[in-house]
Amino acid sequence: MINKNSLSSTNQFFLDLKNSFKKIYQNSNFYNKKISKVNNNKFEYKPSPYLLSSIINYQKKKYKIEDFALESIWQNNIQSTDYEKLNNFFWFFSLDLKSSKKTTQSVISNWINNNYRYNQKSWEFDITSKRIISWLSNHQLTYEDSEKEYRIKFDHSIQKQTNHLLNEIKNSIKFENKMIGCAAIILTGLAYQNNEKYLSNGLNLLKKIINSSIDNQGFPKSRSIKQLTFYLKYFIIIREWFKESQNTVPEYIDETIYYLGLSYAFVWQNINHDILFNGNNISNNNEFDQYLKRFGYKFKNENKEIAGYAILKNKKIVLAMDIGTNPSKNFSKDYQSGALSFEIISNGKKLISNSGYFANKNNKLNILSKSTALQSTLIIEDHSSCSFKEIKKSDYVIDKGLKITKKNIIFEDNYWKISATHDGYSQKFNLIHEREVEFYPEQMKFVGFDKILRKNLNQNIKFDIRFHLDPNTKVMKTQDNKSILIDLEEEGWKFNCDNFDINIDNGLYLGNENSYKENQNIFISGMTNKLDQTIKWEITKL
Repeated sequence: MINKNSLSSTNQFFLDLKNSFKKIYQNSNFYNKKISKVNNNKFEYKPSPYLLSSIINYQKKKYKIEDFALESIWQNNIQSTDYEKLNNFFWFFSLDLKSSKKTTQSVISNWINNNYRYNQKSWEFDITSKRIISWLSNHQLTYEDSEKEYRIKFDHSIQKQTNHLLNEIKNSIKFENKMIGCAAIILTGLAYQNNEKYLSNGLNLLKKIINSSIDNQGFPKSRSIKQLTFYLKYFIIIREWFKESQNTVPEYIDETIYYLGLSYAFVWQNINHDILFNGNNISNNNEFDQYLKRFGYKFKNENKEIAGYAILKNKKIVLAMDIGTNPSKNFSKDYQSGALSFEIISNGKKLISNSGYFANKNNKLNILSKSTALQSTLIIEDHSSCSFKEIKKSDYVIDKGLKITKKNIIFEDNYWKISATHDGYSQKFNLIHEREVEFYPEQMKFVGFDKILRKNLNQNIKFDIRFHLDPNTKVMKTQDNKSILIDLEEEGWKFNCDNFDINIDNGLYLGNENSYKENQNIFISGMTNKLDQTIKWEITKL
């Protein structure tokens, strides 16, 4: 029998060997000649920089290019994040248009001189993609009124970098990077219109992204709300480039935007609030909504469920619940094991929340934030409903997942219900978890039933059910220890569970990207030796 560790070490050896050969190849004269084969095409379509306002964090204060140390800027040893920002040139979008064109163009010329050949750091796929987009979009500074020799140098470098993207895009692991790279290739094809290679290849790559990573409902197969918004932004930018350059927009781009837009309306525009499921954080989507309005995009969706998310709402209350099966391994890098977790929003404020997600994979909080304990759902014996494995350093994907075996949604004027069952604890503990959350609008009362359904009674089972709270929420246990009072910014709620212990615990809130705050959570704990154990709880407005 082959030892798994031995097999893993062998695979890693061949992977390292492959990467070593690739590094040698990309630094060779052969590769440099390959990507240097460009046509003498002119930069014709000049994209408007404001088309990128959905993805650019514009500085209120505009800087002049003269404010930067220019002569030695590319030789300085700086931190990796600063290096990436410097070399992707998105900082050009914060330059005052009154900046010197000559100085700006000298910065680009200096970069080209120092990075004429492929360089692993400065030619990294994501950095190169953004650099192409920035150079072309900021043409008023980077290209206008330039000398002929500089224009030839600029055009050659853009096409050479695009050739590198075409060569590397198949090796890019992150779908987000593929999308940005694809956008850069398409923009080059539109800007240099006599070279159809870039446009046709870019559009073929875009079709592959659609087919491989977006489902039939117009939702990313990762079930990531953040990725949904990301895709919608880039597809719209590409569409606007086509329109502005007076090229016919491919029909499948319009179709993809339509379905992505329906999903975006469902998870954001219908409720105007971020729900913290599966890698999502607090966003600035209000600005994106203004962008959509400015460009004439309107989306409407009256469904109650999409992509495994159920959302019921009226003017005062939003009830959202994750009733979806986990994504497949290839799409699970940002998945959180929060099956049947739920959130409640009351008058625009989070009453019950999940804890959020820590995206930085080099931080221990990343794998912690994938745990079921950071979701408002049930935990068995301190285990999560899914398990993860490390495929490379600090990069975790689903190892053993779960399936939703049944679900039901009822939405009436005076009665709401979302119920579902998952088998995430079936293999390890021989049980399934069934959750039913009811809401009675006239009474402003939520009633929950968490059922632990077992097939045998080999041992007692410990369970916890957690209800995470926003950091601004205050809680206090009543003197009889039977209720917990919740102070939600001048709204009062009461939490009850008659048959089991309820307590208050401290925790971490990761709702803001790559940062954390202390918060509190209510939890029900107990042991069960029954085949069918039901834990009933209530949340009532005072």
